[in-house]
Amino acid sequence: MVCVTKHHPHDYLPAAGHDALLPGYDLLTRLMGFNKVYEILIAQAEIAANHRVLEIGCGTGNLTTRVKHAHPSAEVIGSDPDPRALRRAQRKAGRLTGIRFERSYAQQLPYAEGEFDRVLSSMMLHHLDDETKPAAAAEIFRVLRPGGRLHLVDIGGEITSHDGLAARIIRRSHHASGNLGDAIPRLLRTAGFDCTEVASERHRFVGRLTYYRATRPDTAP
Repeated sequence: MVCVTKHHPHDYLPAAGHDALLPGYDLLTRLMGFNKVYEILIAQAEIAANHRVLEIGCGTGNLTTRVKHAHPSAEVIGSDPDPRALRRAQRKAGRLTGIRFERSYAQQLPYAEGEFDRVLSSMMLHHLDDETKPAAAAEIFRVLRPGGRLHLVDIGGEITSHDGLAARIIRRSHHASGNLGDAIPRLLRTAGFDCTEVASERHRFVGRLTYYRATRPDTAP
């Protein structure tokens, strides 16, 4: 993905849209109600003791650190291409053990095949362009063990006229509108996943949030 503008001259889109907004990112996500979203996603993931968990597009580490607090025996990694966000994430984790943050791109994950039991993604997919999404889905599939699961929440699903002004704005956004309808399930099934929509809800600020569970089929005899 190449996103080079006067606001973020990078080959990635920063978590807050551009670098200048990063200091206010955590406050913004709290005001938008994403702490509840993180808790829902963690509950859906059904993380067990000693699971290895990867969050892609972790930003400043809000979801990653919540996973570690909720499941102290899990090994948790947060990955993101933005070094500024990762520095904030590392400070947030403090002296927690069994958690680390690493710079990587969703479409080029530096991990072995089958290394993780769970992969989590919160509001990352709509940051990727149409050419990058299939590569990212294939990489997530690769790093999950057979039977492992991706739990993803993002702008997605069927937006209607009842979803408000934010939904109408989202429809005009090229990146975000590419997630709508059945786009996310199609993307994940093409990568080899068994994919299910778990829940969908109207969201005041982004129009509609939809939660997905995608399982790498267990190929063991």
